[in-house]
Formats: sequence, C-alpha cells, structure tokens
Amino acid sequence: MIKKLISVITLSALLFNLTGCHATQATQINNNNNNNNNKLNIVCTGFSEYDWTKELLGSHADDINLIYLLNNGMDLHNYQPSAKDMITISECDVFIYTGSISDNWVDDALGEVTNSNRQVINLMDIVSVKEEELKEGMQIDEHEHEQEENSDYDEHVWLSVKNAEMICHTISNVLCELDSEHAQDYQENLKNYQEKLNSLDKNFMQLAEESSVKTLLFADRFPFRYFADDYGFDYYAVFTGCSTETEASFETILFLAQKIDELHAETIFKIENSSDAIAKSIIASTSEKNQIIVSLNSMQSVNVKDIANGASYLSIMQDNLEILQEVL
Repeated sequence: MIKKLISVITLSALLFNLTGCHATQATQINNNNNNNNNKLNIVCTGFSEYDWTKELLGSHADDINLIYLLNNGMDLHNYQPSAKDMITISECDVFIYTGSISDNWVDDALGEVTNSNRQVINLMDIVSVKEEELKEGMQIDEHEHEQEENSDYDEHVWLSVKNAEMICHTISNVLCELDSEHAQDYQENLKNYQEKLNSLDKNFMQLAEESSVKTLLFADRFPFRYFADDYGFDYYAVFTGCSTETEASFETILFLAQKIDELHAETIFKIENSSDAIAKSIIASTSEKNQIIVSLNSMQSVNVKDIANGASYLSIMQDNLEILQEVL
C-alpha cells in the first residue's frame, strides 16, 4: 500500500512538471536576488505593473523583493504558472495582476494561501473596462463565437496613460499601508511619476489634435482599444485584442485593403514581435501597393534583457508616441 501511494505521488509530481514545462519561472528583478523574509514580497504578472511598482518604490526598490512573473518575454495570453510560481504567489505580500480572461489561472493560485495578510490588486477593478469590440471586417474566430452571449472585457488597460495614473495611485496606497515608515517617500514618488504620465498624456492629446489621420489600420490583433478611445482615434484591424487566430481570410484582407484605398492610408500597423505576413498580403491587395509597415509596442512580451537595456513603461510609450508622430 505504501509503495503504491509513493508511486502515485511520484507520478503526480512528474505530470505536474510536464504540464508546466512551457511556463516561465518566477524571477526577481532587482539588485538583490536573495530571498529575505524580512522584506515585502511583491509579485506582478505583467511588465507595466512591475515597472509602475518599481518607480513608486524609488530608492526603496532594493528593500523589496519585486518579482515579475513573465520576465522571459512570454505573451500573457499563453502564460501558465509553474509550480514555483504558484508557491511564490501563495507566499507574497502583494499580488498585482490584470484580472482578465488570460488570468483564468489566478483563482487557483490565490486559493493557495500561505500569507493570510496578502493583498491583491486587480487592475481591471480599478479602471472603467470596455468590452472587446468586433469591428466591421474583423476576422471572427472560435473564441469569439463561444463568447457571443458573455462578451469578454478588453484586458489591455495599461495602454491607457489615464488608466496608468489611477492604477499607480492604488499601488502607492498599498505600499503606504504595508510600509508606513516610508509612506511619505511613496507619496512623493507617486506625485513625481504622475507628473511624467500627465506630460505624456498631453503629448498624445496634442498628437491626436494635430494629426490629419484619425484612423489606425492594424494587420494584427488590436490591443490599443483604450489608447484609441482616449485620444479619439478610430481603427480597423484583422483580429480583436485577445484573438487566438494567426491567419486572415481573403475577405478580411480584401476589406482592409479597400479601407486603405478609401482612406488613402500610407501606413499599416502591427504589434511587436508579430509577423508582417498579413500586412504584406493586405498591401499587395491595395491600389498603390506602397504602404509602409510600422510596429507599435503593446508591452505584452517585455523580457529581462529589455529591462536591462532600459525599457520602462514611459520609454516604450514615448517610443510609440514618436513613431505615431512620424507616420501620422
């Protein structure tokens, strides 16, 4: 009986490891990688909340174990936590996540509680969320058919600078509560960071006001719904923001090609690390066939190397601003 029980346990452990073979391992990204039980442990699923938290910590960042789960650049839509990640989440003091359908694993992770005082920040509970929009001409995939009656909410809330300001305020409040000794520093860091966000927001507003182009054409998924709504841009895209499809139908390609001709568009967009094959097919179907393909960064696959090279929420959004200023 004992031998049989040991065999079952061993097999279960092996199966768990196999199912998690594609998951990233939770890794600390700070100047001190040694676990210290006297430090606060903050776990962030996505890059934006990781970077916001780091900025709000300021000079106290080295006094906190700040962990970015998707540090290997895995797209959040494909992430599944490893066993180590689950333990890290169960033991942390603060867990920050998006709160979308891509985070359907979170309920199980939060159910494993080692730290009963753990605080949880759900980004989509802080801001006004929007339902995913099926625009004219978009490719419809099986996921969208399944969700016709219960629409998904667009999870890409971080691409709104206005949302970033609200979320940072919530994160700062939690830091002040858990580390009241340095609350004044966190409040000052929040004030300084929100001034930078506000300046970026004004630059995007100026861009939108001065641009003669008011419609963005994406040969890709479209995660920029919140951004577009903030600044009054319309858009057409091949897929919704969370679509799992990778191939476009002839009808979808033809529709976007006709839109490009209709709007006399000179630019077609895609997101970072995405193939330009669909964009090239669309361009080949236009009258002029001379449009340029430009990438905008949606911050869904920022990795450790990017961070080491200076990538931040502000720098990536500033890069997007400069790209849009050039092509619009």
